[in-house]
Amino acid sequence: MDKNRIRTNTLRERKQAGEKIAALTAYDYPTARLLDEAGIEVILVGDSLANVVLGYDTTLPVTMEEMLHHTRAVTRGVQRALVVADMPFMSFQADPGDAIWNAGMFLKEAGAQAVKLEGAGPVLDTIAEMVAVGIPVMGHLGFTPQSSHRFGSQVIQAKTDEQAEQLLEDARALEAAGAFAVVLECVPAQVSRLVTEQLGIPTIGIGAGPHCDGQILVFHDLVGLTQGYHLRFVKQYANLADTIRDAVGNYVRDVRESSFPTPDHSFFMEQGEFQKFARSVRR
Repeated sequence: MDKNRIRTNTLRERKQAGEKIAALTAYDYPTARLLDEAGIEVILVGDSLANVVLGYDTTLPVTMEEMLHHTRAVTRGVQRALVVADMPFMSFQADPGDAIWNAGMFLKEAGAQAVKLEGAGPVLDTIAEMVAVGIPVMGHLGFTPQSSHRFGSQVIQAKTDEQAEQLLEDARALEAAGAFAVVLECVPAQVSRLVTEQLGIPTIGIGAGPHCDGQILVFHDLVGLTQGYHLRFVKQYANLADTIRDAVGNYVRDVRESSFPTPDHSFFMEQGEFQKFARSVRR
């Protein structure tokens, strides 16, 4: 067993030591490899795949087959980080037996070390059953994208005392069910701070302020590959969209002007062999 591998208990140790946890999404081998080499501790193969890679408006259409495909690619690129796979819409909500089977597929066939489920309440028993058979589960509260039709335009959650109490109750219930961590999305910073203080398991924030035990962002948002919108809670660390656009534009120009490829980018036969070939062609 690799002692340097990040595991679920590593995250709890980080929380106890007051050390922050850095997490990002990834959906393919080269990205996962780069994130792993850069020191990311948790890589989430998010169902945000639907939006940022497959072009859907919501996360709802992405399938188990697609999630398994991309999780396999990610795990092939990771040596150290904990890989968590998002369970897509309707892969866990209907039947607990099917949910356990689907979760097991992420571990057995795709190589993930854990799965993530949205919500609490109706899925708590399912989470407990998953944990009981050895499937580590990360929870997800606050704004849960799979419930976007229910939330409508109301993105920020737990804005009232009653809603905050419910969030804390749900977080405690997830911990009691055996979840090893919980994502808090689009939650007021004061609320996430109190929830974090009340839990023994780590909280991973996205749009939930600085007091969570860790932070996660969508990789494409972080590097500037998403276009047309800017989320308040995202800090953009690069603008790869412009870099890629410029690079491709330069390539198009070079091809059209015959300045690429040059001899430096070409292969050549030995002159004697070429002369023999040329004579045979010209006969």
